[in-house]
Amino acid sequence: MVTLLFALGVVLGTALLMLPMARSGPGSADFMVAFFTATSALCVTGLSTVDVPNYWSGFGEVAILVMIQVGGFGIMTLASLLGLLVSRRLGLGSRLNAAGESNTVDLGEVGDILLGIFRVTVVIEVAVAVLLGLRFWWGYDEPPLRAAYLGVFHAISSFNNAGFALFSDSLMGFAGDPWICLPINTAIILGGIGFPVLIELRRRMAPRLWSLHSKLTLTGTAVMLAAGFIGIALFEWNNPATLGALDWPAKLLASFTSSVQPRTAGFNSLDYAQMHESSLFLTTILMFIGGGSASTAGGIKVSTFFLLLFVILAEVRGERDAEVADRRLEARVQRQALAIALLAVGLCVGSTLLFMVLEPIRLQLALFEVVSAFGTVGLSAGVTPTLGVPAQLLLIFLMFTGRLGTVTLASALALRQRPHRYRLPEGRPLIG
Repeated sequence: MVTLLFALGVVLGTALLMLPMARSGPGSADFMVAFFTATSALCVTGLSTVDVPNYWSGFGEVAILVMIQVGGFGIMTLASLLGLLVSRRLGLGSRLNAAGESNTVDLGEVGDILLGIFRVTVVIEVAVAVLLGLRFWWGYDEPPLRAAYLGVFHAISSFNNAGFALFSDSLMGFAGDPWICLPINTAIILGGIGFPVLIELRRRMAPRLWSLHSKLTLTGTAVMLAAGFIGIALFEWNNPATLGALDWPAKLLASFTSSVQPRTAGFNSLDYAQMHESSLFLTTILMFIGGGSASTAGGIKVSTFFLLLFVILAEVRGERDAEVADRRLEARVQRQALAIALLAVGLCVGSTLLFMVLEPIRLQLALFEVVSAFGTVGLSAGVTPTLGVPAQLLLIFLMFTGRLGTVTLASALALRQRPHRYRLPEGRPLIG
């Protein structure tokens, strides 16, 4: 149901963007441009084959913004919330659908979780919009209404990890401005942590009271941000096309921003087409891992990656059980994480090969674009606007799968248990 509704949302979004009033120039938008943009917006990716502020009219930009909000919040979550607000109750079917999309275990808590998600979303987006709007007004002499519009658009785009910007060079013109970059980075991090963690942090501030999921997500997020920051700073510090032209405070800020964006946001304050291969590869790894579960971020998720890391460490040490924070990891959870990670690797490897067949580009750039689409990141090394229709269709498939595939797979694995009344004899094939 979730998949079909997202597909319907893409169809409606495409039709909306093909209206003549959605394009700033004469005539209607090209079908593939509208289709690609609608998928990217609803899947909160941020990839685009056209220059967003110049190609789309104000109506088109607002349509994209609405799709970003709906896609980030989740169609089933939004529908359940609206039903809850109208009737003050949810039926069993609605609770099951909403629980599957918001990663809620206790069906009795679904209503409270939905209202909590709504409150968190509104508070963060409004706060970031106010900060950005004031900065655009006072710091860049934008008219008040235009400044407010820019603040709202970029606040929603950043919290939902979409990465759409109303500037042709994204955030490159603000690479050294902390009043623009830091609010956007904060919104991206909060949106990428995940609603369950944010709601738990609101209820329990003491780390010793956090759940295992929150500990994994928060620790993993901190590690990934630090690794990205240090790596980008080291690799690009003297690159005259990226960090080399900035003073050292701006270098630190741009390095941090470039570490945050692969959390699946897609804004860029540096030109990725001019980065070294090492920086592109590090960014690809960060994009593949992504953000937190039940968040607006994509990728295989931080908790999945670090859970598998602890499983590997337990196997290397010869320990019977994989343990994290004084908790034993259930075997079924380990199988789910392994299945999601391997399917994601297979999909990205196969898609990269097909991408190179369709487009004459080198491996690193093909892998970068593929993982960016699958991870719903939206970063590009300048390749996406030059792609032909077959390659665009491949990226559309990856964006759609990246937004829904891992979530749908995780839910299916968690809910489809088929216990047998017997167990077969053990087999011991050689491993490694």
